[in-house]
Amino acid sequence: MKRLFFLVFVLLLWTSCLKAQNSNILKLDSLFTAIENYNKGMGSISIFHNGEEIYQRSYGYANVDNQIKNNANTKFRIGSISKAFTATIIMKLIEEGKLTLASKLSDYYPQVNNSNKITIEHLLQHRSGIPNFIDMEDYMVWSLETQTKEELLNRITSGKASFEPNDKFEYSNSNYVLLTHIAEDVSSKNFSDLLNEIIIIPCNLNNTYVGGKINSNKEEAYSYMKLSANWVMAKETDMSVPLGSGFIVSNAYDLNKFLYCLFLKKIVNQESLNRMISLKDNFGLGLFQVPFHNNIGYGHTGGIDGFQANAFYFPQENMSISLVENGVVYMLNNIVIGCLNIYFGRDYSLPQFSNPIEINTEELDKYLGVYSSPALPIKFAITKKENTLIVQGTGQQELPLECISNNVFQCEGVDLVLKFVPEDNKVVLEQLGMTFEMSKELQ
Repeated sequence: MKRLFFLVFVLLLWTSCLKAQNSNILKLDSLFTAIENYNKGMGSISIFHNGEEIYQRSYGYANVDNQIKNNANTKFRIGSISKAFTATIIMKLIEEGKLTLASKLSDYYPQVNNSNKITIEHLLQHRSGIPNFIDMEDYMVWSLETQTKEELLNRITSGKASFEPNDKFEYSNSNYVLLTHIAEDVSSKNFSDLLNEIIIIPCNLNNTYVGGKINSNKEEAYSYMKLSANWVMAKETDMSVPLGSGFIVSNAYDLNKFLYCLFLKKIVNQESLNRMISLKDNFGLGLFQVPFHNNIGYGHTGGIDGFQANAFYFPQENMSISLVENGVVYMLNNIVIGCLNIYFGRDYSLPQFSNPIEINTEELDKYLGVYSSPALPIKFAITKKENTLIVQGTGQQELPLECISNNVFQCEGVDLVLKFVPEDNKVVLEQLGMTFEMSKELQ
């Protein structure tokens, strides 16, 4: 009787878990169906538990013009998630004795300002003081063209140091471009070979590699921005520019597999992993911490052209979530939070999407101009394309805006709201809990 009771109890428990899992999958499906139906994004998601994929969903198009839909094998530019790969390669080279965290930048590139004070660890942890080359005013022009190693190094070394090494944290893609070259120098191998030997082969990744020009024949997605009801292809950064800071192509499945391999010490040892997740100013070596209520994850986010990506691993739960998009309207952070709420069984209400307000192109003219504020280091240019308002910060990419009420526009993908006061030539900018009043620069 006891044995029978135990078997019945196990059966009931298994049935209950199965129902809960099915309910979670249905709710996840409902979330991504809404995103697709309301044209709030295009991309692919994968969720792993215990090293196995338990949920996958693709939505939207990899190639809008040719009506090629995203699928589980579609590959996306992952932007700055590349830094997690680059940092892992550097840590492996350190294990092999080819350099150390204390090695000085001056041993490799003495032409960089303060190179005799900057260590490999400073570069990995964004504490070097080297300015971020993507902040250059003409970046959006030359980033579309092939850059030689010398040209890129000249751009990186042309600016003055932002601060003394290790004084503070300041995110800079320049750090990881330099790490790319250092990895190649100390190993006498190109980065693609290092990526293959250190990560791709040990982790059995089938859809990850150093990217080049986007090619639909290789199941690579183009990226888009949404203008009114249409997806318009975004500009394409030449991959000679970001290097190890953002030139890797992958898919959601491979990102989860990479994180799983990394945290199970299949690539680097425990000491290296501990260093990677040891935080200073909330950033480790190529990884940062992602708190979600009582759950702690580690990973990275990425963005390049119209692509955005998130990839996080939660060690205690042995689960990971990776989301890659090639067309962003609804903020990725909100999608990931929604998915985590559903996965962990927390209360979560599906977003109530609505279509934006359509405005005639002539009505947008009163908003056009350049806006600035003494409290902000950059200016914002407001232009239009057909009947869509466009905002572009100095040295940044263009972002389409949707009208949500009278004189109020938003870009959900970056949590940006602009409240115009056209009669006063002003706009109130709200983003990530911060508010700034900006004035139009009059001709």
